[in-house]
Amino acid sequence: MNFKIKKEYLFKHLNYVIKGISNKNIRPILNCIKFDLEKDGLYLSSTDNEIAIKTFIDKKYIEENYTCGKFVVFGKYIYEIIRKLPNEIISIEEVMNSKIFISTTNSSFSLNCNNVDEFPSLELEENKNPIILSNKVLKNIFNQTAFAASTSETRPAITGINFKIKNNILECTATDSYRLAKKTIILDESVKEDINIIIPTKNLIELSKMFSDDEEQVEIHIFNNKVIFKFETIIMLSRLINGTYPDVSKLIPTEFLLKITINMNEFYSLLDRVSLFSTEEEKNTIKLECVDNTVTVKSDIPEIGNVVEKIEVQKNNKENIKIAFSSKYMMDAIKVIDSENIELSFNGEIKPIIIKNPEDENLTQLIVPIKTY
Repeated sequence: MNFKIKKEYLFKHLNYVIKGISNKNIRPILNCIKFDLEKDGLYLSSTDNEIAIKTFIDKKYIEENYTCGKFVVFGKYIYEIIRKLPNEIISIEEVMNSKIFISTTNSSFSLNCNNVDEFPSLELEENKNPIILSNKVLKNIFNQTAFAASTSETRPAITGINFKIKNNILECTATDSYRLAKKTIILDESVKEDINIIIPTKNLIELSKMFSDDEEQVEIHIFNNKVIFKFETIIMLSRLINGTYPDVSKLIPTEFLLKITINMNEFYSLLDRVSLFSTEEEKNTIKLECVDNTVTVKSDIPEIGNVVEKIEVQKNNKENIKIAFSSKYMMDAIKVIDSENIELSFNGEIKPIIIKNPEDENLTQLIVPIKTY
């Protein structure tokens, strides 16, 4: 097997498949990338058994007179070699004794190969009725929910994002038990059977990094133990998280004691300043008090100092509120809301705070308050 290709084309696709490799694997073959050069072009594949990625480079990007074949090499090393080579034509040739020879005008490397037969089968089949969404819609879903997922492995189910589909309604939910983010999307077509799966958040974040800036359609093929995303020249498989996602439907109230509307940018800047006098050890706690149409937000570190900020708001009634919460959680929630104003809804000092765009019911953020007494 031998071929020549411009660095920019090869490195672009190595950037995709390197995401399918984990340094935690003790099986050497799972740290590898498979190269498979066929008549129509070059296929690159990787897997760590939790995710799998396969991408394709059309033969038009490969110089003529190539020889088909396949080999498997350590992903880290070929990735770094190609990354550091100058931006010119790269020649890759499989030679005797299970080695490949990588060269440019002034550089040459040899790299040992692994046994191709040991590379796992990726099981990248498709189903007949995939769900189709644009990459921009999916990326927006991930951006508006992923931050709220748990990072603790003590409860694996909530380290993922829950995808629920009934008829033509898709609900994506993430929570770590202290906050929640839920995004609702109306699909173009209804599904025949209800879907309720949990996809690891870290895999969805890696998926979103592969999306281009151009709007492309993404096919989502859902199976019992995996989900496959197909777009452009890329196929990505993610294993699903076993377990039952908590029923969060009852956590989000429909009636409120008080609603306030506040300028998003001004409130975010205020929180950013007030959070200077909050600490992670104290859960970044700050206090908010709403009296009439003035909201006062304050925090303090006894040995350092304190801060008090005020901002004018609109209220839906004459109720007042005192409540404490994590400034970090509030800032994470409001920065993903694309709106000039945000709406904060309260039901007392120990009930969850609901954050929304007043003009969009499709995104709901929830924060559990912090008791300060």
